[in-house]
Amino acid sequence: GLVLVKNPHLDLMEEDVLYHLDLGTKTHNLPAMFGDIKFVCVGGSPTRMRAFAQFMQRELGLPGAGEDVADICVGSDRYAMYRAGPVLSISHGMGIPSISIMLHELIKLLHHAKCQDVTIIRIGTSGGLGIEAGSVVITDMAVDSSLQPRFEQVVLDDVVVRSTKLDKDLAEELLACSRDIPDFPTLIGHTMCTYDFYEGQGRLDGALCSFSSEKKLEYLRRAYDAGVRNIEMESTAFAALCGLCGLRGECCHFHLL
Repeated sequence: GLVLVKNPHLDLMEEDVLYHLDLGTKTHNLPAMFGDIKFVCVGGSPTRMRAFAQFMQRELGLPGAGEDVADICVGSDRYAMYRAGPVLSISHGMGIPSISIMLHELIKLLHHAKCQDVTIIRIGTSGGLGIEAGSVVITDMAVDSSLQPRFEQVVLDDVVVRSTKLDKDLAEELLACSRDIPDFPTLIGHTMCTYDFYEGQGRLDGALCSFSSEKKLEYLRRAYDAGVRNIEMESTAFAALCGLCGLRGECCHFHLL
């Protein structure tokens, strides 16, 4: 149940500085601060994650519910982190590079804190594909822009391909929980992860556009037929890092329009 790190160099370091979180193994007692964390919820916006932490305080009936929550990463202007009992709420910014940096440091934090049996859920908004506005998509598979379940990253001069498999049992648990909230239609489907908000997602209103509206619609039809129900910019990196480090992970996205 421990959170794994797959980096032999960490054992040789006297101190591990989690630079972008403003935390470190010498400056902070990470087991005392985080050792009992069981759930981590991550999302793009610092404001939303602060509101989520306040919501969890109220739902869990914690002391101070309704009051403001302190940003644990206040010394950094990159990410924001809040705590509500056993729940950690963290922002990750927009796109694969931003969430990847945060996840590397978060995973090391959970490892140094000796956390066990941690569940991590990305919550956020996305563009929907052939679904009703206001729907929530629970990701069963994260795919790239070529509709393949993979996360490709250049490491030194090699292209490394990693699996984007997510926890199917957790997806079914979340779907079961959604039945208590009838206001939001919820479904399980594939999530497409792109490197760009405009051309990468087939939008016609960016500063650049190299395709026709007909070409866009043909591509989106192929994506829908392949099982894609929403599009965002973080899920493949999220799935790959969680899977490699033994974290039970899942993505839930709210389709705004």
